[in-house]
Amino acid sequence: MFGDHRLEIKSLEQVRAMRVAGLVVGRTLERLRAAVRPGVTTAYLDALAEETIRDQGAVPSFLGYGEPPFPGSICTSVNDQVVHGIPGAQVLAEGDLVSIDCGAIVDGWHGDAAITVAVGEVRPDVAELMRVTEESLWRGLASARLGGRVGDISHAIESYVNDQADGTEYGIVEGYTGHGIGSSMHMEPDVPNYGRAGRGPRLKPGLALAVEPMVTLGTFETDVANDQWTVVTSDGSWAAHYEHTFALTENGAWVLTAEDGGRARLAELGAPYGGED
Repeated sequence: MFGDHRLEIKSLEQVRAMRVAGLVVGRTLERLRAAVRPGVTTAYLDALAEETIRDQGAVPSFLGYGEPPFPGSICTSVNDQVVHGIPGAQVLAEGDLVSIDCGAIVDGWHGDAAITVAVGEVRPDVAELMRVTEESLWRGLASARLGGRVGDISHAIESYVNDQADGTEYGIVEGYTGHGIGSSMHMEPDVPNYGRAGRGPRLKPGLALAVEPMVTLGTFETDVANDQWTVVTSDGSWAAHYEHTFALTENGAWVLTAEDGGRARLAELGAPYGGED
């Protein structure tokens, strides 16, 4: 199962098993998106996520993960929190921004994805931050071609963020990256959100990656809060975070955490679709 550079190369049957976990994650995130509104606590979202994951016959990936053990089934990162925010008593307010990261395990296989959701109406620059970050994710996914390199994904994300014509200078977080995924949640290789094309491990059938751009309205620099988990921007600027798990098949990319497998967006970007549904 392991190939060059100790990368886990999955069989098509194993990718299909990951698709089951990916759909659990995708459906859970859509339920959470619909539940976000002013007055809701992040603890409520966490309880809803755990219920939704377990009702689908899956186990939350994040609960108890790491050291100290992560106490939630999802990460909820609000405003200047970039990633790994701990759900709790925080009440979401009109105009806030909340990034929700979710992982699930089915029969030993992992899915991992994230969305950023506006709480009511947000400022125009915040709405644009969300758009740019999500689009950079899809540009990265669409750049993944058989025979290419992991750096092609990184370069596509960075290029899209930096090429925006409205004059905004966005920060691309450097201390945290995407990653390989499969029989574990975090595996080799790292998938940075910046870098040169043509570098890194080769993209081949059976390789599964979680791609997750984290973009800010200010600095790329971050700090870790006293809870030892929550990552915040060093300058207090707001951040957005989007993520999908995808695998490469002989036909192209299959976005395992997207309901349609990524078919529509990949087609819009001229990329081959490698899914079966």
